Amino acid sequence: MIEGLINFALKLGETCRDVLPIAVTILGFQLLVIRRPIAHPRKILIGFASVLIGIVFFLKGLDMALFPLGDLMAAQLTTPEFIGVDPVAGKIDWRDYVWVYVFAASIGFTTALAEPSLLAVALRAEQISGGTIRAWGLRFSVALGVGFGIALGIFRLVTGEEFSLFIVAGYIMVMIQTRFAPKLILGLAYDSGAVTTSMVTVPMITALGLGLAKAIPGRDPLLDGFGLIAFAALFPVIAVLSYAQIAQWLNKADLLSKT
Repeated sequence: MIEGLINFALKLGETCRDVLPIAVTILGFQLLVIRRPIAHPRKILIGFASVLIGIVFFLKGLDMALFPLGDLMAAQLTTPEFIGVDPVAGKIDWRDYVWVYVFAASIGFTTALAEPSLLAVALRAEQISGGTIRAWGLRFSVALGVGFGIALGIFRLVTGEEFSLFIVAGYIMVMIQTRFAPKLILGLAYDSGAVTTSMVTVPMITALGLGLAKAIPGRDPLLDGFGLIAFAALFPVIAVLSYAQIAQWLNKADLLSKT
């Protein structure tokens, strides 16, 4: 019990140190530049303390659950007995890891749906657009993009293909879509990649990538274990732009049918 409290206090101190520059910047501008007193200081202090405590519990949860869980799932999904191959027989084909791709897509989809930042942005976008942009449609399209991107990133990890080829091809596709997508959705689409790579998605996907890089023969955790977050940030942009283009085409088709 005492050891747990000591560890909690140490982690809280580290978190306060990391968050201190943000607090100093906000207070400095408020008091020295804007030169106005802080409104509702008691509420702000309570909220600030709640955020710090929440971050500490979240970081502790990562160490205790998510990172070990990622290693465990990666190890179980890549065992020769599970994928049905003989490790002595020769090189394992990328098609032997089909369940790894399915799990990666599923975990990417579900973590994106559970991402608090995505939920907040989607609800705000629906309010500002007057219902033109549906919160659920935006969340679903972003989650699909994350799931597909993570699965593709795992495919790259398994096959050992060049990382840059996938990323360059993805951004070329984004540039082409940007030319034809509705202007209303462009800013939101580009932001959707950032809001999905936050407190839920990043730890889980990083743990999965590192675990797979350790478990798959011939892969290096440092060289191959990272990079999945880039896929998780890129493909939601493609998915949201595609969602907007499809919605635009359907609306035009509906208008033509009515006339």
